[in-house]
Amino acid sequence: MYKNDRVTRRYSEPFKLKILAELSTGKYTKSQLGKLYSIAPTTINEWIRKYERNDLMNTRVMVETKDEITRIKALQKEIEQLKN
Repeated sequence: MYKNDRVTRRYSEPFKLKILAELSTGKYTKSQLGKLYSIAPTTINEWIRKYERNDLMNTRVMVETKDEITRIKALQKEIEQLKN
């Protein structure tokens, strides 16, 4: 395979917005849309950043128990004491 044998895909603005609209409905995930339209999920992430649709980015939620929170606070106090 030669270097120039690769196909470069260019997507129109309306197509990109259509994908983001479908993603925002919650009916499909990025992976499902990627398979459906033969697009890499990372490409969809680029479009999300481009159009500043941060609501569509994956979010990370930490769930902590009260015991964990108190332990973290105690460790932070200990770190501060050791610094002083």
